[in-house]
Amino acid sequence: MDALDSLLKNITDEEETLSVAKLYALSGLDRDELERVRRVWPSTAVDRRQAIMRHLAEISEANFEVDFGSIFRMGLADDDPEVRAAAIDGLWEEEDAKLIPTLLDLLRNDSSEMVRAAAATSLGHFVLAGELDEIPAAKLEQVVESLRDVFEDDSETLDVRRRAVEAIGYSSADGVADLIAEAYADDEEPMRISAVFAMGRSADLRWADPVLAEVDSPNPEMRYEAARACGEMQNLDAIPALTTLLDDPDDQVREAAVWALGQIGGNEARRLLAGILEDEESDLREVAEAALDELEFMSGSDLDFPMFDFNPDDDATDRAA
Repeated sequence: MDALDSLLKNITDEEETLSVAKLYALSGLDRDELERVRRVWPSTAVDRRQAIMRHLAEISEANFEVDFGSIFRMGLADDDPEVRAAAIDGLWEEEDAKLIPTLLDLLRNDSSEMVRAAAATSLGHFVLAGELDEIPAAKLEQVVESLRDVFEDDSETLDVRRRAVEAIGYSSADGVADLIAEAYADDEEPMRISAVFAMGRSADLRWADPVLAEVDSPNPEMRYEAARACGEMQNLDAIPALTTLLDDPDDQVREAAVWALGQIGGNEARRLLAGILEDEESDLREVAEAALDELEFMSGSDLDFPMFDFNPDDDATDRAA
């Protein structure tokens, strides 16, 4: 019995515990092997199909050497919405523009809010690809217009509309900034949080003031997104505000502030990160080390820097440059 047969026996026998280790047999399937999976998939219990797709998505995120693309594509047509949503998540890193029509169809027509929201999120990857000239301009325009239509559709749910705002944030198309501003003015706080997320994705300093204002939000989710947006904008003026977030009561907010400092760079950010590394009691040391590595990589310098030899005029020079 080969590895795939062993797996198929495992997943169809509900008395057996699902073996995550055996799921690796689904990587890199050829046409015949995929057909063997297709034959047993509909008769596999729905809870097993859900678990399999979630596990495959998690494995793909942790291991770039596996290729479950054919299984994820199969999952897009599954009868169960949780399976379809997990399949979309699994295809997050997929660069094949041939997926765009399928994702657009799911965004517009799927009966499940969860699936439509997942499709909107996944389409953000192709918005970025289009901005980088990695997909045809016509495909990019189609995606952006569809996301815009979803946001403007008052009959659509809040969650799907806000995911459309987040996805479109990468776009430099005319009218997108107005859309983000409209989302930020929305009465619903989740929509405003998504607007701040989109502001960060735009990397446009026109949003510096509203983003900085949200650093003091009472909502930790908003503070988290504001910190991330400061980093994506590489806003040097945000460093004092991010410094206050290093003592935030929320773990994820503190980590976002550290990440943002690594993205912004400059001597003050470097000094703050180095200070965290020197504090053996800090729970941010691992995050700070990664942020400092990123800072040094982007600046093109090595790690042997004078940690505390800081001239406050240097960052002003950085901004002028």
